[in-house]
Amino acid sequence: MYSKKYLKSNSTVIFLLFLIFFINEAHTQAYTKKELQDSLAKTPYFSIHKDNYFITGVPINKEINSATADAKYQISFKQILTRSRLPWDTYLYLTYTQKSFWNIYEESFPFKDINFNPSIALGKILYDKEERLKGLATLSFEHESNGRDSISSRSWNRLSLEYTTKISTNTIASFKAWVPFAYREGNPNLLEYVGLGEVNASHTFKPDKLIFDIRLRKGLNLHGKGSVRSRIYFNPFKNNISNQYLMLEWFVGQAEGLLNYEQSQSAIRIGYVIRTNEFKWFNGKNNN
Repeated sequence: MYSKKYLKSNSTVIFLLFLIFFINEAHTQAYTKKELQDSLAKTPYFSIHKDNYFITGVPINKEINSATADAKYQISFKQILTRSRLPWDTYLYLTYTQKSFWNIYEESFPFKDINFNPSIALGKILYDKEERLKGLATLSFEHESNGRDSISSRSWNRLSLEYTTKISTNTIASFKAWVPFAYREGNPNLLEYVGLGEVNASHTFKPDKLIFDIRLRKGLNLHGKGSVRSRIYFNPFKNNISNQYLMLEWFVGQAEGLLNYEQSQSAIRIGYVIRTNEFKWFNGKNNN
């Protein structure tokens, strides 16, 4: 368990970062409803959902050796099921995300944990009174498990509601809440570590070059459980406008993976990422 002084220090850093990101008022021109509909009509049915990456690193809260150093990778994609507008101007899609923790520095390279996260979701784009892009609301049914049985089995289901919007000149934020169910058999106290929601903020310092991202979770308890995941994306290649970056990630807290969700972890990893551009329209027409 982390000390109160440690948690207070991290809370101060997070607060200062939020101040830096959010004090500016947005100035880029938002997409109109017509422009966004035309752009969406040209997007492929199959695309990236969350970041796809391969990173490796070491813990900073325990001894570093072949058993504690590891690699983490993720694959994530989305399939739009229909382009025709459903009731309330919604659209239906499927997602699949797989996150793996791999002990590549041990003999035989065993996998420590693999988490599977499929979902089916309804999305709705929201506009302001001038019919310009305001936000994106998503209602989804998600399942997440590690595919094991017996005492190593971990799984939970949730109905999630998420809202994504632009909150400052170069900052996009997502607010996600969930109602969990069918989770008590293998992990009865899971909510003490993952809570009932999360906040994610992404700030672009330089388009297609330097981006900072942070995700916050707070468990259902009064003992400082939860997690902070921060990422820095850097594109080191000149004249390369793409979604490929080097990524430095720092995770601190619990429930990074399902198997040992009660264990506290602090780890720094670095590697290659194909970054999602799912919310690129929020950057405005001046940045695309």
